[in-house]
Amino acid sequence: MFSSPLVLQFPSSMQMTDEQFFEFCQVNRDLRIERNKFGELVIMPPTGSETGNREVNISGQLWVWSEQDGTGITFSSSTGFKLSTGAERSPDASWIKLERWNALSPEQQRKFAPICPDFVVELKSPSDNLQTLKEKMEEYMNEPGIQLGWLIDRKQRKVYIYRPGLSEECLDNPTTVSGESVLPGFILNMSKVW
Repeated sequence: MFSSPLVLQFPSSMQMTDEQFFEFCQVNRDLRIERNKFGELVIMPPTGSETGNREVNISGQLWVWSEQDGTGITFSSSTGFKLSTGAERSPDASWIKLERWNALSPEQQRKFAPICPDFVVELKSPSDNLQTLKEKMEEYMNEPGIQLGWLIDRKQRKVYIYRPGLSEECLDNPTTVSGESVLPGFILNMSKVW
């Protein structure tokens, strides 16, 4: 098994359509696959058990808040979204306002929805490159609809906060992180993440 992402490049004459990419992902369900804006496939290794536990803790806290709040829905790390650049990305946790989600057709909701979430979280695993994840976060920040993003680096105990049109903010070893006005009342308890 590989320990860093594998990037597959295709000649322009062999680029997959959206439908073919969706089918490719369905027949390779055990792989975590994204497609960047250049049409390259990025196959990521599975996370280790510790990272997987922290990822589900983040998603769980977000889901509990979302269920109580009722204004949007939460998605897991296995969810793909088609961005305006043509990239298909799968944030580790994400949330979309109900009115934006409900504006999509049932067919769009079943596949890789052509929408960028309002809120995204990326959790750096030991095999991830921090700069690559920062570039991914900047990609999200240039998408319509995005409001807030967090990049969590457990090893360095840092949380990078991203907001559209603003510079990255770095929190050093926070005990909690606020969802601000985007996710009013959501506070991520970092004790189970660190």
